[in-house]
Amino acid sequence: MTIGVLTLDFFLAYSHSLKEKRRFINSFIGRVQHRFNVSISEVDFQDSWQRTRIAVALVNSEGSVVRQIMDKILEEANSYPDAVLSGHKLDLY
Repeated sequence: MTIGVLTLDFFLAYSHSLKEKRRFINSFIGRVQHRFNVSISEVDFQDSWQRTRIAVALVNSEGSVVRQIMDKILEEANSYPDAVLSGHKLDLY
């Protein structure tokens, strides 16, 4: 059994309020949950307008499957038009 945790740091240059930030977060989280069936949540910088940290968790019996799905989520995060991915970290347990 393999547990994967992917942490994504985003910079939201065009966000000028928490409401605008929340719009991005809800859109991104909904899209990733729908496409990949993973657990995902904002885990840091809740009071910052232009920064957010989102964590994605996945459990599977095959480590290669976890890595493939996390790589696809990372591609999705890099291509998201409303935010800049400023950092990421993948931990496999």
